[in-house]
Amino acid sequence: MATFVRTEVLGTSYETSDRYTDLEARGCGASGVICSAYDRLIHEQVAVKKIGKPFEDGAFAKRTYREVHLLSKLKHDNLINLKDLFISPSEDLYLVTDFLMTDLHQLIQSRPLENQFVQFFTYQILRGLKYIHSAGVVHRDLKPSNILVNDNCDLKICDFGLAREHEHHMTGYVATRYYRAPEIMLTWQQYSYGVDMWSVGCILAEMIKGTPLFPGRNHIDQFATITQLLGNPPPQVVERIYSKNTLKFIESLPPRERIPLSSILNDSADREAINLLERMLHLDPYQRIPAADALSHPYVLSYHDAEDEPVADGELNWVPEEMELSIYEWKAKMYSEVIEFHRGACTSHVEDQLDANQGLTEFLRNDIMVDTY
Repeated sequence: MATFVRTEVLGTSYETSDRYTDLEARGCGASGVICSAYDRLIHEQVAVKKIGKPFEDGAFAKRTYREVHLLSKLKHDNLINLKDLFISPSEDLYLVTDFLMTDLHQLIQSRPLENQFVQFFTYQILRGLKYIHSAGVVHRDLKPSNILVNDNCDLKICDFGLAREHEHHMTGYVATRYYRAPEIMLTWQQYSYGVDMWSVGCILAEMIKGTPLFPGRNHIDQFATITQLLGNPPPQVVERIYSKNTLKFIESLPPRERIPLSSILNDSADREAINLLERMLHLDPYQRIPAADALSHPYVLSYHDAEDEPVADGELNWVPEEMELSIYEWKAKMYSEVIEFHRGACTSHVEDQLDANQGLTEFLRNDIMVDTY
């Protein structure tokens, strides 16, 4: 049976298995505090993300469950790998993943990136996205700080807290503003993989320029900044706007034509990189190049290997976005997810999680077939 140890890190209390030592604060994700730690079982450094009190709010519980469900099912070299998962006696959730020293945001801030690194990072992002999209998943929050990098320039996409299924009715406020696709700002009722391709275009441009491509000061200024470069949205984009206020805003914009992206990038920018950007940064998402096609674009062709760019076995079985459960029910689903993760792994977490909350124990024992040793 696992022993839990309490550790204070910069005023935050961690309650982790004694398998993990030497906790050190590293930052914050979309929904939790992140530390590095030493894993005594596998003898390597890992990242430990604490999600505090995930069962106190229904919306937060749903979002947390969906992230855990995704991480436990998506397995790819360019995605963060879930190594361990447990709920502490005080009912905080802990996710243990790969540890990578830095992220693209820090790299871009620290120095200009040479073209060969921009190419390699772009290729790896696209390789990961091809897999994500093949699973029917839209990440929705791609940005430099959500793309981790190690000393070997290996890259992993992380932070799936906002991910959703493909072509579903979606809420409007997603993605950090600089990387947010225009159809989100235009209040489209549905959007799909194109939102991620827009974000990749913004990230690629930022790696080339060294600064964000569309640094809007607010929601309105963000869209105005986009139109200054890409021109007014075409009719097929406008006709899918459902908000009258948004339509009025679009109609109030002065006429603008698309400006060549080469005019605002470094003189030394690779011509093939600019061409790929042009194909990603369309106001009409249906004209954006898909990740699978972008992998064979001349800009990243030197890394392209169709035999080593895997897809998922099939689309994930999602919890519907509109599903409304009680906090008790979300908690039960989360405990079930933890148990399923450890099933067959010969760990003590299965019984720990069954016994951690007496109110759920009988529910789980009766409703879930759990193989314990």
